[in-house]
Amino acid sequence: MSPGLRRYLYFTAAVTGAAIMIVEILGAKMLAPYVGTSHFVWTAQIAVTLVALAAGYYAGGRMVDRSLKLARIYGCVLMAAIYLCLSVLIVKPVAYWCLDFKLALGSLLASAFLFFVPLSLLAMVGPFFIRMLTSAVNGVGGNVGRLTAVSTLGSFVGTVLIGYLLIPFFPNSRTMYFTAILLMLVSGGHYFVWEHKSRNKPAVVIGSLAGLLLGFVGIRRDSAGHSSEFVERFRGNSNFGLLQVVDNESGTRRFYLNDFLTQNIYDPGTKKSVTLFTYMLHDLARAYTRQIDSALCIGLGMGVAPTQLAREGVQVDVVEINPAVLPVAKKYFDCEPERFRVVIGDGRHFVNRTTNRYDTILLDAFLGDSSPSHLMTREAFDSMHRLLKPGGTLVINSFVGFRAGRDFFGASLEKTLKAVFKSVRVHAADPDETGNVFFVASDRADLNIVAQPDFAQVHPACRDLARITFDDQTEANPQHGIVLTDDYNPVEFYDAANREAIRRGLVMRMRSM
Repeated sequence: MSPGLRRYLYFTAAVTGAAIMIVEILGAKMLAPYVGTSHFVWTAQIAVTLVALAAGYYAGGRMVDRSLKLARIYGCVLMAAIYLCLSVLIVKPVAYWCLDFKLALGSLLASAFLFFVPLSLLAMVGPFFIRMLTSAVNGVGGNVGRLTAVSTLGSFVGTVLIGYLLIPFFPNSRTMYFTAILLMLVSGGHYFVWEHKSRNKPAVVIGSLAGLLLGFVGIRRDSAGHSSEFVERFRGNSNFGLLQVVDNESGTRRFYLNDFLTQNIYDPGTKKSVTLFTYMLHDLARAYTRQIDSALCIGLGMGVAPTQLAREGVQVDVVEINPAVLPVAKKYFDCEPERFRVVIGDGRHFVNRTTNRYDTILLDAFLGDSSPSHLMTREAFDSMHRLLKPGGTLVINSFVGFRAGRDFFGASLEKTLKAVFKSVRVHAADPDETGNVFFVASDRADLNIVAQPDFAQVHPACRDLARITFDDQTEANPQHGIVLTDDYNPVEFYDAANREAIRRGLVMRMRSM
């Protein structure tokens, strides 16, 4: 083997190592709009990756024992690239099909169907190259060590690229497509540089062109956006998914989407939100807090609640984990960030470190269809309680239900709050149905309403619902929940049925757009 070919094998090992990590991480991101980002989804993606690697290692070892022709392994790299192009095209129909199954099974099936084959093909490179590079038994240790080190360094580079550069700045479909193109180039490099007499060149060209066409069609479909009834105002990737702003045809409704899921709806004409929670967060804080001079908002969203409080003369701090949200909220939803202080970071990190004190805290942090679990524990609420002034309130927007058999999260959240605060009130328009439920907690033993909301300020589309939600209070069955802690917080498991229903509804609504 010539020194040039030997170096090319190491280069190939590095590229395929990087591609494996990109596919593993990016695969979960591509499925996130449909199945979410719960531990079920990541467990499925990691499990499929590990089984695929095991299958690939075994198959690669068997193949090299039968033949030492490098054209065979580079053919596998090419087939992996073609399959990745296919995954760009079929990810949406496969994901919709998997919504018919339970979340754990559906996410496992989607990951396996889309990514098992290319990951297995790429994993075959390692054992094949080890055999090719080994000319004597006494050198096998060094060859294994060098090749494994190079492949692992490639995986490191791929992880850094996908986490810090590719996902935030490029659409997921294009990143997967470009990864496939890179693998095609690596495979083609062998055939056209090192295999001068190879009769496989026409097949390589035809296969590459077919893959490129499949991926291109998939990208074009994703770029086509929404139906003619909707107008896309903004589209941009971020560290936490794809952000979009979409208007309906008449311009009376503006949708804020994160990974294709509707997060809020706005009326550009009246400059008001048409979703219940934006009013309830503000109005419940006003109703239960005697005096609000300072407020902390965990989660910016469209910025409706913090902007309204700031206009009323309240000193507002906002913690938002996604820096890409702020300019979108300002440009398209009339948010006024110059009126309040914005801290870019995780809400839990902020409340653990800050020494500021507040009259009220509004917790409205969501990741797709649910609140981040680490913000819903006794330790998290202890930190928030420490930041509240005497008589202050914590107001939480959550997606829970209180129907027997599906009330674990709601019951646990109320029980956890009562382990920290003296008083807890729960407002829900329909407790039996999973939807927006609002918790108010305080260290005041007499947590009663001190001011009635002005419902005339609520958009007509949700005014009646706001009245009902404000007037209706409920309680969970404490026997159906536990005190959630940092050490034991199994909400994602026990609340899976509710979250499946919520996500399925959001995804199907998105499908009509």
